[in-house]
Amino acid sequence: MRHRSTRFRTTIGAVTAALAAATLSPLPGSPTAAAQPTAAAETLNVDLASSTGGFHGGATGILYGLGDPGVPSRDLIAGMKPRTIAQKPPDGEQHPNGDALVVADEFFASGGTDVYINSQDIYSAWPYQDLGIDDYIARLRPQLEKVAARPDRDRFVWTIFNEPDWIWYADWATKKDKFLADWTKVYRTVKSVLPNARIDGPGDSWYNHDRMRDFLSYAKANDVLPHIINWHELSPDSLTGYRGRFEDYRNLEKSLGIGPLPINITEYANRRDTSVPGRLIQWITMLEDTKVDGQMAYWSLAGNLSDHAVRAGRANGGWWLTKWYADLSGDTVRVTPPNPSTRDTLQGLATLNRTDRKATVLLGGTANAVDVAVTGIDRKSFGDHVDVRVSKTTWSGYEGDAGQPPVVASSRVRVSDGKITVKVPGGDPLAAYQVILTPAGLAPAPAVNTPWTSRYEAESGIVENAAVADQTDPGGWRYTTSGGKDVGFMNNAGSRVTVEVDVPRTGTYQLGVLYGTGGFVGKQALYVDDAHHSNLTFPATLTWLYRGRLDTPIQLTAGRHRISLRTSDPSGFLGEPSNITLDRLDLTEVTGPEKAIYQLIDSRRSGGSIDRGVRALRALAPNAVVLGRGDTVTTYVSAAEDGYYTLSPTWFGAGHSAVGLTLSDRRVTGGDMTAKRAGAWTGSTTVHLKAGITEVMLSNEGRTPLVLGTLTQVRDRRADRRAVRFEAESGQLGGPAVVVSGPWASGGSYVGYLGNGGTLTVSRPDGTREAGQYNLTVAYAQAEKNTGHAYNTDAITRYLDATEAGGRTTRAPYRHNYTWDGFWAETSPLDLTTASGALTFGNATGWGPNVDWVQLTPLVAGNSVTPRS
Repeated sequence: MRHRSTRFRTTIGAVTAALAAATLSPLPGSPTAAAQPTAAAETLNVDLASSTGGFHGGATGILYGLGDPGVPSRDLIAGMKPRTIAQKPPDGEQHPNGDALVVADEFFASGGTDVYINSQDIYSAWPYQDLGIDDYIARLRPQLEKVAARPDRDRFVWTIFNEPDWIWYADWATKKDKFLADWTKVYRTVKSVLPNARIDGPGDSWYNHDRMRDFLSYAKANDVLPHIINWHELSPDSLTGYRGRFEDYRNLEKSLGIGPLPINITEYANRRDTSVPGRLIQWITMLEDTKVDGQMAYWSLAGNLSDHAVRAGRANGGWWLTKWYADLSGDTVRVTPPNPSTRDTLQGLATLNRTDRKATVLLGGTANAVDVAVTGIDRKSFGDHVDVRVSKTTWSGYEGDAGQPPVVASSRVRVSDGKITVKVPGGDPLAAYQVILTPAGLAPAPAVNTPWTSRYEAESGIVENAAVADQTDPGGWRYTTSGGKDVGFMNNAGSRVTVEVDVPRTGTYQLGVLYGTGGFVGKQALYVDDAHHSNLTFPATLTWLYRGRLDTPIQLTAGRHRISLRTSDPSGFLGEPSNITLDRLDLTEVTGPEKAIYQLIDSRRSGGSIDRGVRALRALAPNAVVLGRGDTVTTYVSAAEDGYYTLSPTWFGAGHSAVGLTLSDRRVTGGDMTAKRAGAWTGSTTVHLKAGITEVMLSNEGRTPLVLGTLTQVRDRRADRRAVRFEAESGQLGGPAVVVSGPWASGGSYVGYLGNGGTLTVSRPDGTREAGQYNLTVAYAQAEKNTGHAYNTDAITRYLDATEAGGRTTRAPYRHNYTWDGFWAETSPLDLTTASGALTFGNATGWGPNVDWVQLTPLVAGNSVTPRS
């Protein structure tokens, strides 16, 4: 980092000296208070003094995690930061999207390292048609030539055989020689076009010692060794057996005089694991412990980050775990769980970043409380006291949005003989936890911000005229169900589920319903204390077991209440849409407007440093980030809904200072926050955010260093009046576009047959008649897909082009949303260059989605800077 100016050092030094006598004291809401020791508590031992090597970070790769540009959003990709992805070859017929060359640029721009090409996915059938090796090579050459034309050709890895142990070459006794000959022929074909190409193999569906020995022996003798070894680990039993297989492979290498070669477990985990933090942490731990790459399997849709992306740009609980993992740095250290290599038990990993003086532990997999016993705490780095923060992310469903994980415990702990014990609460086997240790600051550590919440399994309530189903599956092939059971067959007028709740205070509570539909929009009546509250509309989900979550606010008085979901309202039976599966009801207290505080010391930096020496600046944070000129910090904020939010960073500047704001790689015009003199400041820029995850980058645009503390995000509903919405059917239609009646459309109808010449034109309304940065929100529906694959849903993305009269055309993707007449709101950027040019929507290259309504919103609603006392 650049040297700080004399004036900067003097100012910081003066403030530090003035507060140097502050007394360290325990903070409220400590881990001890949050989780009292019980007989069921398990111990996870973490030894910070025992390094196990540099952090690898390769465990959250993805198979077909990317579908099309923008699906998923670059924000989700960058936040998750997978090192590797595996996709189909150029023009491959196996799936309708996920073309490696189509998604590569966005992946690399989001921080990705390597794109693996599954070359056999050029074939349309599963398992692949066996038309002979010469046919395969004829299909392979065009793939190679297209990649060879790219300047980044060496960033592609070639998976030339996928699961050959049961596709084409299953009988090893009779097919071994053929496979080895075919491997050689294909391997040399790749090298003839791309001499520097990396090839991985053998690609088996599971690890087989004898088969691997034969393959390696032959490949070494014939100079066709893969550059990366791969196989698949798909069963939950891999959580028990993988480490043994890894060791067997490494020993096999030594016996043959090979390697050690890099390893990529190119498919891992099953439906029950993806999206579930408490399950996924077990896989991540074993792969990181062995320093290998891994790619989560493709069970559902391409383009949803292996079930971690909600819609195109929102995050579920599992995504937050992958983001925590991506944030790790430094060295991994020795972690000892009570039951190593045991399925569905407490597991964890930990890192120590000596430069930043920060230790992080990720753990989960148990319903019990956990004592994290940390040893080897270096007094020179951490001092006599450490600040401890525990955050929790849990399962929110596959299509259930999850906000920033709450801090469930926070404390200042005295270090004794290099040791502390952190109490982590139990009760949730589907959750994972993040424990962060930093040197104690003079300002308070981040506070506990977990609202009161309680959960109620649907099957544990009063179930009437419906059926409880056991959804457990030891093999892991079914999607996860909370508690292992759900309630279905709600197909008559008397079907209902009722739970009794007991809330601590009078006020507003958010009712979250985990549910599934069979690909249709659902509807049930909500009753509170046997009085009709409202009818709830449930967006369609992929399958009955692919859980979504619907949130709705309700007012409750302190004490006991009955909450009931029913298939009839006061007017009578709601019909077929009411026949949905109910999994769980969550009740969470709402204590004020939506608000989140992001500690910028946890953010990703471009330059700059963590400076513990400025921790005495109480106005900022316990610790802070020092940015030189042009340096940046990047964090990922979560918005529960489309709307305006005020983003407020705190900083100290030694002179004239300016903080720049970039959202989703889009520099915000009018978003810079400038202070003309030295001091501590709070900037506030009110911007329109899309629901879900937005990458927020703060940059030092001044000439002197900045000390950044926190970023606060607060919902500003008053600014929402700037948004202008209009029903699609009110616009001017052209070509085949037509108005269609629909029960789930906001005005009772929507516009269909957009694209292929069908257009919708709308005039610019008041409030949008000036050039500038806007967000475009479209309520859309589209369920186009291929139907031939054995188990993947080959969903297709549709597009809309927004053309400004006198301006330019902006294209946006609209992901498959399971139904043609149930609408999702999707927000994308739109920069307008004229004062009043009308907007025309269509698709020049195919059909677009059905459209219910369109909304145009100015990106920025306000900007200010105020001094901090």
